[in-house]
Amino acid sequence: MTTASTGGAATALSRCSSNARLIGFTSRNPSVKVLLLRRTNPSLCVRCVSSEQKERVRDRMTDEELLSDPSSFAPDAASIASIIKHHAEFTPLFSSHNIEPSKTFFATALSVRDALIINWNATYDLYEKMNAKQAYYLSMEFLQGRALLNAIGNLELTGEYAQALKKLGLTLETVASQEPDAALGNGGLGRLASCFLDSLATLNYPAWGYGLRYKYGLFKQLITKDGQEEVAENWLEIGNPWEIVRNDVSYPVKFYGKVVKGSDGKSRWVGGEDIMAVAYDVPIPGYKTTTTINLRLWSTKVPSSQFDLSAFNAGEHTKACEAQAKAEKICYILYPGDESEEGKILRLKQQYTLCSASLQDIIARFERRSGGNVRWEDFPDKVAIQMNDTHPTLCIPELMRILMDLKDMSWEEAWRITQRTVAYTNHTVLPEALEKWSFDLMQRLLPRHVEIIEKIDEQLIQEIISEYGTSNPEMLEEKLVAMRILENFDLPAPIADLFAKPEQSPVDETGEKVENVVSITEKNVLEGECTSANKTVKQKAASRPAKMVRMANLCVVGGHAVNGVAEIHSEIVKKEVFNDFFQLWPNKFQNKTNGVTPRRWIYFCNPNLSAVITKWIGTKDWVLKTEKLAELRKFADNEDLQIEWRAAKRNNKIKVASFLKERTGYSVNPDAMFDIQVKRIHEYKRQLLNILGIVYRYKKMKEMTASERKAKFVPRVCIFGGKAFATYVQAKRIVKFITDVGATINHDQDIGDLLKVIFVPDYNVSVAELLIPASELSQHISTAGMEASGTSNMKFAMNGCVLIGTLDGANVEIREEVGEDNFFLFGAQAHKIAALREERAAGKFVPDKRFEEVKKFVRSGAFGPNNYDELMGSLEGNEGFGRADYFLVGKDFPGYIECQEKVDEAYRDQRRWTKMSILNTAGSHKFSSDRTIHEYAKDIWDIEHLEVI
Repeated sequence: MTTASTGGAATALSRCSSNARLIGFTSRNPSVKVLLLRRTNPSLCVRCVSSEQKERVRDRMTDEELLSDPSSFAPDAASIASIIKHHAEFTPLFSSHNIEPSKTFFATALSVRDALIINWNATYDLYEKMNAKQAYYLSMEFLQGRALLNAIGNLELTGEYAQALKKLGLTLETVASQEPDAALGNGGLGRLASCFLDSLATLNYPAWGYGLRYKYGLFKQLITKDGQEEVAENWLEIGNPWEIVRNDVSYPVKFYGKVVKGSDGKSRWVGGEDIMAVAYDVPIPGYKTTTTINLRLWSTKVPSSQFDLSAFNAGEHTKACEAQAKAEKICYILYPGDESEEGKILRLKQQYTLCSASLQDIIARFERRSGGNVRWEDFPDKVAIQMNDTHPTLCIPELMRILMDLKDMSWEEAWRITQRTVAYTNHTVLPEALEKWSFDLMQRLLPRHVEIIEKIDEQLIQEIISEYGTSNPEMLEEKLVAMRILENFDLPAPIADLFAKPEQSPVDETGEKVENVVSITEKNVLEGECTSANKTVKQKAASRPAKMVRMANLCVVGGHAVNGVAEIHSEIVKKEVFNDFFQLWPNKFQNKTNGVTPRRWIYFCNPNLSAVITKWIGTKDWVLKTEKLAELRKFADNEDLQIEWRAAKRNNKIKVASFLKERTGYSVNPDAMFDIQVKRIHEYKRQLLNILGIVYRYKKMKEMTASERKAKFVPRVCIFGGKAFATYVQAKRIVKFITDVGATINHDQDIGDLLKVIFVPDYNVSVAELLIPASELSQHISTAGMEASGTSNMKFAMNGCVLIGTLDGANVEIREEVGEDNFFLFGAQAHKIAALREERAAGKFVPDKRFEEVKKFVRSGAFGPNNYDELMGSLEGNEGFGRADYFLVGKDFPGYIECQEKVDEAYRDQRRWTKMSILNTAGSHKFSSDRTIHEYAKDIWDIEHLEVI
């Protein structure tokens, strides 16, 4: 491994004395390490502290005492403040005479990074020495959020940093708020990956994350009078203090070119477009442990030799920089729009860059750790690769290519190693999200990989035939159509003959067979005539389904394990999405219910409630052992606990009210119920159902007198947040509709504080860390069977929020754990969804009159001049694209509004509601990502704890 000491640590050393050297670590407990330097005199000092501070340290402890027991030295506020001031002075971005909050954040982060680098290097020195089996988690997203509070919390230095910054005239909260969220993810997929890294480090598992270093990420969301607008994210504008660029760690990545066979019969991929992937490393610290693992992000560039100096000097500046521009744009945007051919190519380049660079790095590490005795058959015993959804699928053909073309292995050897090494997590049942790539595009961009995929497909065909035989051609054909990796491809000739149907010769008017008849159309085509019939044939040929590569099928075939992310989702994967594969390889399929890290998602982001939990459980051990949260159940009716619980919740609500005022301009009452739905905007997540329920509530309020509505309705603040993908028109219509409804209701003086509707712009992890602790009701109302798991539902439950939702994703397991009486359930169940859609298509669905009433009200112009015919029209009709209410909003609407009436009734009884809240936190113990990682490590990766001492 290239150690971090060549980066930030070495720089820090040089800033002290040239005759100083590292002598060891110091800590007040095993999870905190601070670098000490020994000078030639040989007095000791804390790195980069003032002379006054050095004397204070020396007065407290002699050099001999420090040398004999360095662990007894504890970093304190004064020394931390000195280190922060040092970075403020010597980091080129800043001046020590003008320490503003934004500058102080950068200096503070660098001071934390100094401590992390030591643990980081020690961790990987141990992994190198032990040559342990290591897991590598490949994901297109890592939704990290802010890192400062998480890092100092894991180092158990929150109090010391708060005091240090107070000495500098600032608060820790103010400084931490200056950090931009890393724009490396979009939603639950990326947040899950980040929770997993936290747990891997905390549990001392040897592991590493791999992703891409996006310059702009997805986008920054603005909410204007026209709805959602997208602008480029600016998270890297002042730099990222957590990352260390590894200019000495880079790998070539190739696109296009051609495949040639050498004289030895081996295939070689030559020519084409070459770029370099350069590593940027980010330390990921564990909690209460010295283990600090790595998130390696790839950035793309070309060698300087590809800069066309002649063209530049000739004034052709664009041409001169063309190669560099092509390379750099690969890592510009997360999920670039793929409506165009160029967009598709860019997405595929991103995915291959992640896979190729990561695998080359993994293999280089395996070879280095093997010394002079590389045994490739041991590769799966030292390496576990987890593909987070289908984006890293190209790992499979890329690993095959490297092993065969570069390491001279046979197909059989390479395939055996690949299958034992790679595993796949499925995150969706939505057909459009099970990635397919154009075969033609992939063949142009990655010609060698297509050859490998074709051979894997041929091998799969043979295995299917071997399993099922040829006695039932119809069944066999169905299996092949469903399971093949290559879609819309003809079968190999010998196999196609099994399904050939005898052609019937045409007969004349007398009933006699007519031999060798050529149709007029065929004759014209053969003779090259451009007749209308000829055009018809050509049109039919053009309308044939495009040849595609099914990435999810390749994942299932090429890996040794496939897991869903919630119990109901894993059953759907086995029974529906991949049923044919499950029948063939039942032992491949597993469930691994998602989890979230309790450090970030309750302990750090909700200190008020955490203090209450610790007091009543009697220990802080629940932060690592969440099963201890279940002990809250025995106190759920205790009045003293309930009072403290409500006070903690109200303090959080006051913070959010202030935040909403600042961010949106709307004032809200912290004594109203906070009702929150925050997640990616998508039709299946049914934000539309939520806002139509609010419209119904508002309409009923308007029909009542002031006293009637006050008696009927509990005051609510309904908060939405989330991004609609830039090209997802219907999702953007939903965002616009929510903001229009909010603008009308929030300015209605008759309604006042009885109902508010707020859309929080640019929802991200940091916003979630504010909203979730303040939540009282959270909506997880997706169409049953369509949400793989969800993780925000776990975060809300962990923070004592009561859920309203369908039996979908992890809702099923959350409801089982928290108790049926503490979860508001409505909606059609997953196993009935298909029949309900068929009922709709047959014209048998009769909408509830309340649903029709709401749509009519929307169309009346009650919420402004915007035309919502398209949005409401999607809920009408029996069939057709964008119509027929595919996500069953109308079907579930009556049950939803009736369930919301039960919510109001429960909230009026605050003792009952508080008990429900406590029992939700108590029941969330199962949903720690620590538990999930233990299961991955045991059942899929076969890796063991390796604690750094």
